[in-house]
Amino acid sequence: MAKIRITQIKSQIGSTQRQKRTLEALGIKKMQRPVELEATPQVLGMVNKVGHLVKKEDI
Repeated sequence: MAKIRITQIKSQIGSTQRQKRTLEALGIKKMQRPVELEATPQVLGMVNKVGHLVKKEDI
């Protein structure tokens, strides 16, 4: 399965609680720290929900 690299580029301050929990579920702990995950439909859906806060790169 393909992998993607997700990096948080904008602060979660002012985001809804649901968006904050989505970032936590993706494993993002700090800004500018990339996380590599499998590109499953569930992960891609979560990335789309917080797409304005993160940068997605295909590996």
